[in-house]
Amino acid sequence: MTESRTDYVQFALALASTKMEYRGDQVAMNPCPYPYQGQKQFGQTVTSTVVNVGPNVTSVRDHFLWSMFNSFYLNFCCLGFVALVFSVKSRDRKVVGDVEGAKNYASTSRGLNIAATVLSILIFIIIIALLFAGILSIPTRYQHNMG
Repeated sequence: MTESRTDYVQFALALASTKMEYRGDQVAMNPCPYPYQGQKQFGQTVTSTVVNVGPNVTSVRDHFLWSMFNSFYLNFCCLGFVALVFSVKSRDRKVVGDVEGAKNYASTSRGLNIAATVLSILIFIIIIALLFAGILSIPTRYQHNMG
């Protein structure tokens, strides 16, 4: 075990002591000042091109999560489901690149989501008020008559 360790140490020392020699024609030099104007190589000028890659569609809010919530929890007269359909249509238009169509569907989805949320909360408040007023009663499963 000590022989292999000493061999490894000797190999590492030999590797560290070797000098890497470079010739001037092997090393790429850039004598041009900043900004980079191009480097001549084999009699030709090498130019660089910068390409900015980014989303080509402006951000359009499609209200998808709000539509999902309304579809599952506040689905008054299926308005939540219809809002979900328009949200998906808006997302599809956004993927295709039709920004105006996406905005149109998104605004329709937003209006339907507002209507579904307001009407569902309003109905919930009315039912709670009628329960407290005593106009509505929750039937119990077992009613015992004492008389």
